[in-house]
Amino acid sequence: MNSFRWMPLLALVGVLLFVPQAAVAQGDPTPVGAATPDRPSYDVSLRADGDGSRWTGRQTVSFRNAARTPLRSVDVRLWLNGADGCGAPGRPAAVRVGRVTGGAPRPLAVGCTALPIDLPAPLPSGARTSVSFDVEITVPDRVHRFGRDGAHRYLGNALPLLSVRDAQGRHLDPDVGFGESFHTLAGDFRVTLDHPSALVVPATGTTTRQAGAPGRTVSVSVARGVRDFAWAAGPFRSQTVTTPGGIRLNAYWTATTSPEGVSAGLRDAAGAVDEFGRRFGRYPYGELDLVMSDTLDDFGSMEFPGLVLLWTEPDGSAVVHEVAHQWFYGIVGNDQFASSWLDESFAQYANQLYHREDTTTCWEDQGAWPSDTAALTRSLAYYADGRRSEYVRVVYMRGACALHDLERVLGGPAMAALLNGYVRDHWLGVTTTADFKRAAQAAAAGDLGPFWTEHRIL
Repeated sequence: MNSFRWMPLLALVGVLLFVPQAAVAQGDPTPVGAATPDRPSYDVSLRADGDGSRWTGRQTVSFRNAARTPLRSVDVRLWLNGADGCGAPGRPAAVRVGRVTGGAPRPLAVGCTALPIDLPAPLPSGARTSVSFDVEITVPDRVHRFGRDGAHRYLGNALPLLSVRDAQGRHLDPDVGFGESFHTLAGDFRVTLDHPSALVVPATGTTTRQAGAPGRTVSVSVARGVRDFAWAAGPFRSQTVTTPGGIRLNAYWTATTSPEGVSAGLRDAAGAVDEFGRRFGRYPYGELDLVMSDTLDDFGSMEFPGLVLLWTEPDGSAVVHEVAHQWFYGIVGNDQFASSWLDESFAQYANQLYHREDTTTCWEDQGAWPSDTAALTRSLAYYADGRRSEYVRVVYMRGACALHDLERVLGGPAMAALLNGYVRDHWLGVTTTADFKRAAQAAAAGDLGPFWTEHRIL
């Protein structure tokens, strides 16, 4: 630890754009403005302290330059620093990085959530390289997707991730304290976690475990085609079931979580992952971890690739919404800062479909828009500018109702075919509002222009 100077680091997520094999050959032409760096592969090795509050080790990410022009630098995001920034004396930043190789780090930016790294030489189009760095993660004392609750530690968005560059430039949006600001490409992860054997460690991907040093276990998790990697650590109880559709569900829960809450979470997760697989395309990861607690009411629930953090609410409604996010943002990616409706509205629409809610008059029931400037397609910057109260009302409620209205315009079978094709066409890629509008218009018998205007889908 004393051999180098630590710097706060945002979670670096490797970016791998999964497209048909014929399109990824080394000599294939690269589209103008293609998202880069792509096809990342993350190799991470971390060691936990005695209770999982501190993790230290090293991370390497390799990646390709997908742009037509040489790539001179990359940006690593340290999302865990979003809440507390650069830290203070006696209170270090949540994520710190040091001893960078493969490039030269520049000063941290965006509230210590972004670390630019200059490459030693311009990386030609289609070429690969890698950067490595030491990582120290300190779990803050708060109930949060990155935080602690009693003896349990939650490490969502903890690993440093590669930021995206495309035709719009460098995506370095801030963490605004609500919603999600994330925008990453899909990639491969191999994460080795060395931890006390008393800690149960659910994680993204498929995990194998073996004995380590006395009293310790080494868990190795491999995940392919995911946008992030999350894990938890603590004295969880656990159970594994297989859904009728063949998906393995690994349930983990705290000692105070009620048996009824666990049963409801498993039941709804099993039903949702199978039903959404039929609607949108089969869940591709083989297994899904459910990490459940009855004491996350100050935070709620959160989705990660292959892992869902759940507050076991009395009605269990959050389970299905978070499982739906495995498709909308997980499989079909989007810029969550710029277009949060593309994942939240779609996940809530799927949730309401699953629960067979009557949405016949949901648009009318919303009443007037909260303001003249409100629209489904506003960015988080809009809501962060004194309009946070509009966020849930517009993005979750009006967004889901807009999709139900679109289903009434197109008809149920056409809407089902539209969404199935939309997911297929953007599988493990990144979509935009314009992409969805084009797909919907192709499925419609008439001009959808008036529909977009009425529903403020700009």
